[in-house]
Amino acid sequence: MSDPRNDVLGVGLLGEGLHHPGEPPAGIRRVPTGVDGLTTEHLIINMGPQHPSTHGVLRMLIEVDGEEVIAAEASVGYLHRGIEKLAEHRRYNAIGTLMDRGDYVSGIHGETALALAAERLGEIEVPRKAQWIRVLLAELNRIASHLVWYGTFGLDMGGMGQFLYAMRDREALLDILEAITGQRMMFNYVRPGGVIADLPAGIAEKIRVFTDTFDAYLDEHDALLGGNEIVHDRVKGIGVIDREKALAFGLTGANLRAAGVDFDVRRARPYDAYAEMDFEVPLGTTGDAWDRYQVRMGEMRQANRIIRQCIDGMPEGDHTAKVSRVLRLPEGEVYASVESSRGETGIHLVSDGGDTPYRMHYRAPSLFALQALEDVLPGHLIADVVMIIGSTDIMLGETDR
Repeated sequence: MSDPRNDVLGVGLLGEGLHHPGEPPAGIRRVPTGVDGLTTEHLIINMGPQHPSTHGVLRMLIEVDGEEVIAAEASVGYLHRGIEKLAEHRRYNAIGTLMDRGDYVSGIHGETALALAAERLGEIEVPRKAQWIRVLLAELNRIASHLVWYGTFGLDMGGMGQFLYAMRDREALLDILEAITGQRMMFNYVRPGGVIADLPAGIAEKIRVFTDTFDAYLDEHDALLGGNEIVHDRVKGIGVIDREKALAFGLTGANLRAAGVDFDVRRARPYDAYAEMDFEVPLGTTGDAWDRYQVRMGEMRQANRIIRQCIDGMPEGDHTAKVSRVLRLPEGEVYASVESSRGETGIHLVSDGGDTPYRMHYRAPSLFALQALEDVLPGHLIADVVMIIGSTDIMLGETDR
């Protein structure tokens, strides 16, 4: 006869191979013993993978004592795409379309990381204009991604208005990205050697119109959430990932800088044209949800500043290097990374001299942030779980990859 506790834990969903039948999953200390006794029992709650607030198909197993979270475990793998294995059978020029489906809200960054790795291994010199175009597209994509985070972060706390305004601005950005790349989401635009096409005529004026209005819109966005005293009470001092913990878990991006660690790949290891750009790196102090909010809002302002520089200083020249249609890289291995919307997105390529990678590893910053959540969530309320997940801006497409 089966153990009734298995039904409570959902062993059928987890798979018996992950833990012994009847035992709680890792991180969960105890399970309910039944409903006949009068003692208070902790409950095991499944949050996700269908739960809309988990920012993708994430399953969180949470042990609660009333409203307080006692322990939590993240269960991933519901959005597995097999990107790393598929890349072994794709030519280098065709891997970018796989990267678009990792962090699918910041496809330009993933494409660029792959292109940089191939270029370094193949010693391909990218034209200066192509480097500037990449920076322009990366920062446009960064704002578009952060607007999704901003809008859904408010939804996680029960707000709706800011989401609608955020989507208004994001639509304007997607129109620009579509005009340049031909796509609104799966861009497939950055290739080893440069970009697939030059900037279309008239696009600079459209981008200027956006940049001229966005700073004012961003002030309004910040007033809606950052100026709301209810939001202050919900996020200040909540979900703290301090400097030591952030470094221990390998966090990067806004989640690391919110703890006061001044590390940005664009500045620490400049790539493309970032060495020529004038921008600041926003930092937090305590690493709580409020600091993560402040850092990302600051990053949108700095991205808008970089976009203006790209439009005003765009050099003339070719948009791509002369690269063989069938690119073969020499034997060896290389690692290249970019500062994506979520942190350091890296590609480790191993080549055996053929036209496809022997092995490719995709470093996804969201995976590290998700691991930290298991340590951060205990001690908070159930309602805080949703907000804290949103504050880290994880992307399950790149986590599962």
